[in-house]
Amino acid sequence: MLNLNDAYEIAKYIKDAEKKTPVKVYVNSDSLEKISNDDFKVFGACGSFTLIGDYEKIAEYLTKFGVEEKDMHIEFDRRNSAIPLKNTLHESARIEPGSFIRDMVQIDKNAVVMMGAVINIGAVIGEGSMVDMNAVVGARGTIGKNVHVGAGAVVAGVLEPPSATPVIIEDGALIGANAVVLEGVRVGKDAVVAAGSVVTEDVPDGAVVAGSPAKLVKMKDAKTAEKTKLMDDLRNLD
Repeated sequence: MLNLNDAYEIAKYIKDAEKKTPVKVYVNSDSLEKISNDDFKVFGACGSFTLIGDYEKIAEYLTKFGVEEKDMHIEFDRRNSAIPLKNTLHESARIEPGSFIRDMVQIDKNAVVMMGAVINIGAVIGEGSMVDMNAVVGARGTIGKNVHVGAGAVVAGVLEPPSATPVIIEDGALIGANAVVLEGVRVGKDAVVAAGSVVTEDVPDGAVVAGSPAKLVKMKDAKTAEKTKLMDDLRNLD
């Protein structure tokens, strides 16, 4: 089983993975035979077909039946991709359109992934946490429970260089909009990173940091807690 904490193992997995270009091809052809196989699926009838699968295999198939380019339309969004997107159909989480979640990402119950968010292989999104619009959680980055990663924020993961350590965000922390948390940093439990900050060093539990590079402003108090509290109604799927 792949060790997602080991950058070398992930890199080897990517190297050895069969590279694919998933496509959806719409075809008008009376000569085409409706034959699905392990490489692609064929749907349709009466000369109108939709083929879904790897481009190279489908191209071979269409050439075999003499289908010309003018008789088809191809939709695609990647080329020679090593890691598919995660199948999220059975996740107990709210995942909005336009997010990009790679395979082998862990998404726990009642997590929220908003539009445009990008989450790379090996990352963990804890229970009740939100990755807001256009935020990035890099490879192997770990987000604890009830965390808010603000819009446009970057939580650095690491595949390259492999010696670097990915970011860990502890339970209850809040990462402000457009903040950047660099590799190797641990943000402590219930800590707050102000919007636009660049965090280069570990943040203690309950600390409030701001600036570039981020510095301690104060420890979290009742006023800060009120301003940064989460809304259960945004997370609860029951």
